[in-house]
Amino acid sequence: MTMVCECWKAGASLGHCSSGSLPSKHPSLHLRHSGLLVLVLLLAEAGDGMENKHTFLYFAYGSNLLKERLQLKNPSATVHCVARLKNYRLVFGNYKGLASDRWHGGVATIEHSPGDEVWGVVWRMSMSDLESLDSQENVTLGAYSPVELSVKTKGQELNCRTYIMNSCVYAPPSPQYLQVIVMGAEQNGLPKDYQERLRAIKTNMYEGPLPMMTELERARRKAKERA
Repeated sequence: MTMVCECWKAGASLGHCSSGSLPSKHPSLHLRHSGLLVLVLLLAEAGDGMENKHTFLYFAYGSNLLKERLQLKNPSATVHCVARLKNYRLVFGNYKGLASDRWHGGVATIEHSPGDEVWGVVWRMSMSDLESLDSQENVTLGAYSPVELSVKTKGQELNCRTYIMNSCVYAPPSPQYLQVIVMGAEQNGLPKDYQERLRAIKTNMYEGPLPMMTELERARRKAKERA
């Protein structure tokens, strides 16, 4: 609806300027212009409604900051904007203390913390990818719960889906997992000071192989080749 409102403002301004320059002996031009403006507004509103019906907004703050990571299983994801979640902080841990087989260390979650903030990326995704995203976050196993939170961007507030870990036992992330988060923050231009805070996070120093990193490198190479 914000887009429709902005279009209305632009259209109204255009109409005001045009009406002053069009001769009064051509009322049909005024009617034609007004009709066209109404049609544009109706089409924009209909398009916005259809988009919202078939898509959803997802706020990512962990490894899904990186486009290639998210699109491995969720190809519809496109960047909507960078946003800030107030009164939360980024932490790392494991569900019930069970170490992640995928990342060999703690993984990201958020917890309520007055005065803190978490920066992330809002992705617009097709509803057809919702089940895949829930599966990635191990919702059915109870590891994460989907929640709706309000994030801020450029003076606006957006309601987004995100995920919070259940029964979190704090644990440091692996260097590889943190690297993916940092790459995603760089890729999407998160604030420089926030990027520095991410780089300063202590890891568990794990140096073993991670199949996920191999898969991500392959995806990034393919993306570069397409570009």
